[in-house]
Parts: sequence; structure tokens; C-alpha cells
Amino acid sequence: MKIKQCPLCGSQKLNLFSKDRRREYYRCNKCLLITVPKEYHLSPTDEKNRYDQHTNSSADLGYTKFLKRIVNPIIENTQENDMGLDFGCGHSPILKGIFEQQNRFLNEYDIYYRDDKSVFTKKWDFIISTEVAEHLTEPFKVIKQLWNMLKPEGVLGIMTNLYNPDTEFASWYYKGDPTHIQFFSKETMEWIGNNLNATIEIIENDIIILKKI
Repeated sequence: MKIKQCPLCGSQKLNLFSKDRRREYYRCNKCLLITVPKEYHLSPTDEKNRYDQHTNSSADLGYTKFLKRIVNPIIENTQENDMGLDFGCGHSPILKGIFEQQNRFLNEYDIYYRDDKSVFTKKWDFIISTEVAEHLTEPFKVIKQLWNMLKPEGVLGIMTNLYNPDTEFASWYYKGDPTHIQFFSKETMEWIGNNLNATIEIIENDIIILKKI
């Protein structure tokens, strides 16, 4: 099967990049997004069932430490009492408490667990989205929507594992999750930053900070 259009940049120039026993993966020649055809996407019910199996909680010190890596750069780019949004917070949100300790305050949204669409009518000082981008069927549409919800000089923090060309894609653990359907690279994120007219900072291999100019 052939993908007709990149779900990020809209280019029609995509080539088969990899194939395993479960799925095919196409890479866009323009933005370098690696994407999975819709025929392989899980149904919303199956997707939620998989999310329900996640056991992350504030009692998991390892996972809390993992999340704090994106909290710190957000803190550095915001002020006390700023209001933010945790987009895709999951069924056991942890970030809210972490940010409150730093006098920043979070509202939460998740399509399956906290589907309060009023958050889309508001403007935020910062938005954070951890381990969400790789699940999006229309990544640029969603990212641009979040971007437009930020106040001037607002900050968007994205956590997703970036594909490095030095990594053998066939054995890359991140593609093993059937709910992961989009795979970004450094170049892909730079394309997003350029098209949003944002300053971009890539911290480590899975933390991206986009800031309004």
C-alpha cells in the first residue's frame, strides 16, 4: 500500500522505508517524517485498551525522574503563576503536581481520560505534551492547533523519541509499540520549527522546546 500524502508536511513524495511482519513504514522526502499507513492504525477502542495498561504513577520515582527532564526547560522559559496545559495527560497525570511545586499551574486534557474541550478556547503560557506526538494521525494539524493556543512568547514542550539515522530502524525499540505511528527526527522537528516561525531547542534525543518569537 502507498501513502498518498505526508501527514505532517503534505508532500506526496514518500518512499517505503522499512517493513516488518506487522506494518510498513514510509519516509517523507521533504520533512523526513517516518509514518505508518492508516491501514495499520489501531481502532480507538484497541488504542485505549493499550493505554489502560499503563501503570505510571507519582509513586514510580523512575518515571517521575524521566518526566522532570522536560519540566526543567519549561520552568526556565516561564514565570511563576504561569498557566499551562498538559496535552495528552493520560489516566494517571503526574506533571500537575511537579509543576505546582515550581509555582506553575497545569490544566489537563486527554482525548480518552479528560476530554474537556474548553481548553481549546483558552490561551496558555505554556503547553507540554509528553509521549503524544508519535500517536497522532494528523501531527501538524494538532501541533499547529496547540501552537495557536499559546500566548505571545509562549512555550511548547514536546517529548518524543527522535529517530537517529545511526540507529538501525528495523531493531529500534520505539517502533515496536503498535500505537506509535509517527516517528520524528531532528530534521523533522526543525521543519516544524521553521513552519511555525519558532525558535527550537532539542535537548537530549527526546525533548524539544519550541518558543514563540
